[in-house]
Amino acid sequence: EKIIQADNALVLQSFENEIRFEDVCFSYDDSETRVLKNINLKIRKGETIALVGESGGGKSTLMDLIPRFADCTCGKIMVDGIDIKQLDINSLRKTIGYVSQQAILFNDTIFNNIAFGLPDAKMEDVEAAAKAANAHNFIMKTENGYQTRLIDRGMSLSGGERQRICIARELLKNPEILLLDEATSALDSITEQQIQKAFNELSKGRTTLIIAHRLATIREASRVVLIEDGKVKEMGSHEELMKLGGGYAKLYNAQMQK
Repeated sequence: EKIIQADNALVLQSFENEIRFEDVCFSYDDSETRVLKNINLKIRKGETIALVGESGGGKSTLMDLIPRFADCTCGKIMVDGIDIKQLDINSLRKTIGYVSQQAILFNDTIFNNIAFGLPDAKMEDVEAAAKAANAHNFIMKTENGYQTRLIDRGMSLSGGERQRICIARELLKNPEILLLDEATSALDSITEQQIQKAFNELSKGRTTLIIAHRLATIREASRVVLIEDGKVKEMGSHEELMKLGGGYAKLYNAQMQK
């Protein structure tokens, strides 16, 4: 489905208050099956909200609706009280940083991969972003450092290295809203710790929505939202949900035993 820009779309200058999902549902094109069902969720500025639940429950779809990679089938998503379908798409996406499981890199220098979309980026800023993302050291070990050209979309780098370049890119972009699909499951534990540190650095002082695969990483979240079968099943802090002893507590305990 094509995402259509509204006539006389409003330019979003900055993000001030909250993102609000009101009775949001979503189904793919002609499918009767709803991937999301009546989602109501409020994300206040500065909060970190962790989405948890089995895969296929609708977490990624929910996240993709915020930058309008897809549009909700019913209900609406508001940013500062304005329906996002009324906003200029570029201005909406400029306020959003997005790190997904598939690290997207280009056949270009490492510098240009980090500075993507920022033609005036300075070397010291790119380097500072790479350091914060725990990427500087391995970049310096490549043949030409920041001027090393990536071929084959960076396949010569490991998964963790590609991910950290993407995190550096978002740090440099300095978005107000951050969407993280915390896909660290394929990484070894040392790389995972480095990525985790980079994610923590990235989410400081921002409004963050994170899809958490490893539950140990989200104890810091303002709120945890358990999504099951396209619905919000439980919501609260880690402690509250553990006390509740429901689906989240089961998931958490099962992971900890592993």
